[in-house]
Amino acid sequence: MISAFNSTLNSNKAQLPLEVWAGVECTVNRVGEEYFDQLERNGHATRLDDLDLFAELGIHAIRYPVLWERIAPNGLENADWSWADERLGRLRELGIRPIVGLVHHGSGPRDTSLVDPEFPEKLAVFAHAVAERYPWVMHYTPINEPLTTARFSGMYGHWYPHGRDDLTFARALLGECKAIALSMLAIREVNPNAQLVQTEDLGKIYSTPKLAYQAEFENERRWLSFDLLCGRINPTHSMWGYLRDCGVSESELEESLQYICPPDIIGINHYLTSDRFLDENLENYPAWTHGGNGRDKYADVEAVRVCAEGLAGPRTLLKETWERYKLPLAITEVHLSCTREEQLRWLNEVWNAAQELRNQGADVRAVTAWALLGSYDWNSLVTRSAGYYESGVFDLRSSRPRQTAIAKMVRDLATGHKPNHPLLDTPGWWHREERLLYPAVSCRVSPSSPPLSSPSNRPLAIVGATGTLGKAFARLCQLRGISYCLLRRQDMDIANPASVEKLLAELQPWAVVNAAGYVRVDDAEREPHVCLKVNAEGPAILAAACAQHHVALLTFSSDLVFDGTESNPYVETDTVAPLNVYGCSKVLAEKLVLQAYPASLVIRTSAFFGPWDEYNFVTIALRQLAAGNTFVAAEDAIVSPTYIPDLVHASLDLLIDGEKGLWHLANKSAVAWADLARLAAKKAGVSVSSLIARPTQELGLIAPRPAYSVLGSNRGELMPHLDSAISRYLEERS
Repeated sequence: MISAFNSTLNSNKAQLPLEVWAGVECTVNRVGEEYFDQLERNGHATRLDDLDLFAELGIHAIRYPVLWERIAPNGLENADWSWADERLGRLRELGIRPIVGLVHHGSGPRDTSLVDPEFPEKLAVFAHAVAERYPWVMHYTPINEPLTTARFSGMYGHWYPHGRDDLTFARALLGECKAIALSMLAIREVNPNAQLVQTEDLGKIYSTPKLAYQAEFENERRWLSFDLLCGRINPTHSMWGYLRDCGVSESELEESLQYICPPDIIGINHYLTSDRFLDENLENYPAWTHGGNGRDKYADVEAVRVCAEGLAGPRTLLKETWERYKLPLAITEVHLSCTREEQLRWLNEVWNAAQELRNQGADVRAVTAWALLGSYDWNSLVTRSAGYYESGVFDLRSSRPRQTAIAKMVRDLATGHKPNHPLLDTPGWWHREERLLYPAVSCRVSPSSPPLSSPSNRPLAIVGATGTLGKAFARLCQLRGISYCLLRRQDMDIANPASVEKLLAELQPWAVVNAAGYVRVDDAEREPHVCLKVNAEGPAILAAACAQHHVALLTFSSDLVFDGTESNPYVETDTVAPLNVYGCSKVLAEKLVLQAYPASLVIRTSAFFGPWDEYNFVTIALRQLAAGNTFVAAEDAIVSPTYIPDLVHASLDLLIDGEKGLWHLANKSAVAWADLARLAAKKAGVSVSSLIARPTQELGLIAPRPAYSVLGSNRGELMPHLDSAISRYLEERS
């Protein structure tokens, strides 16, 4: 039943604003004998001051772990409460309500599992101890996503105890729901007003007409955890027969009716990839998507990639849940592994859906910015530790958590301000045609309404229409749904103040990317005045104009600002000492730009290669070597090559984040030019028999170059490793 506390809230909900909650990805899951701990991976396990960063967002509550596996892995008598004591105490001081989680995709300490008959009682004992230690905590999630966890642990075999059958799944789920009920009973012995915030991923299933029976079954099964907790699973419920068919006895099901514990708040964790589409036309899909149910074979794919109408969206899911249970709701996870503007668009869309449903009378309490610190290896469902990182509200690839643009949006929402970034005007990729990876099929849904679909009135201005970098920015802005104008010199001459002023006044861009420049390093020695005018004077004029118009500016510098006397990667604070005119022009540009407009973002980078032009080092090397032609490369000049798509994506994310000052962006590596040719050739399966490695001094270059110009960073290592970049380069070229 709904508590008196919730009844009071219901009567006043019209006066209460939609809250902003947040959460730390805290999964501790078991695979075989190994535990994967997100808190160790993201460093929050040892950083108390993260909580102060979270408080600066203005959040009202936080889903926070006091996890059984971490606190009492060797029994309650050996529990170590120090970590939770310190952090829950600090949250209390900061005025942030914790929603305490006890098991997050886990299965408990080593002496138990989800199918251990004593698992519910064991968790309840731990829950009672938590409540006794923190009697002031009002909100609990004893087990996160019980249905999802039971599927992954009992049906698909991903997590411990690695079951792959319906009975293991069913017993795991029944045990989890019993554990939730007993845990809340134990907690309420200490704190009678404690609230259950029960989370679940309620992804919906769509299908072809032939497989409608399977979609209907799965769409009913997705409610199982909530229906069990609400006491709805009885002999007249369709899932009663299913659970009996799984092998669960009548007495086990009757026992489940004794453990009724309706949520005080239903928490919906909704992801774009949760909605699935089933199709018997296997030829339209790759083999890894193929499966079946014993009656029919079918592909199981992300619905967003095939449904012609698009997806029903978060508003429909909220509405379905409200109409089914009439219990208070919250979106308890909003996260998207994607580029920054798409992360913003997704959070904005979910927030608007929650507001819309509230306005129609549903009791929607909050939207939760999930994965404050990002997450690790969810692309493999945390079944292995490969280091795949998705950033969130903060990016951990810096020396301390760095705020992304999502942080500003969270602050805006928490303080009642409407986000107004121009990039929100474009629908997210899940609304755009490029989402479709397979032949479009009607899913017979009423698609959600996307945000404004017209291009923003404030585009991104890209200077350098004829250059490799400018073209790459245009190509990837198109892919990312970022409205842009690609400018030629006749459109805007950055060395002419009047031309710059006229263009900025007419176009009114939200940001300018200066991808133009003088790039002929050896020719610069013969015409230094031309090089300095293009590379230094022009950017300075552009910076001054952008400052005047309050327009963000991104411009580029080079590794050639250094003299090569170091043997460790250069970072942003290292002293510059260029050896040639080109390097001098970049040093001067950095100085003048940041003097004129300190908010400018200046990115130093190195040794471009990319898939879309024919004149970069890697492309030329592979072409010559594949033809058996002699190819000469320096064997003693060590660089950090930069894959242009990686550079553009990272640069755009930093620009959207509002970063400023000097940043180094290059793929992680330190390699001689000749070894770069060898590495690319090896990956491409090309012979290097015609490769000739020579000292730089024998190559006849006019401008002196540093022997070592590898770029590192003390601001953030955002770029992938060179090996990955070359592999993706070859895939794109093919």
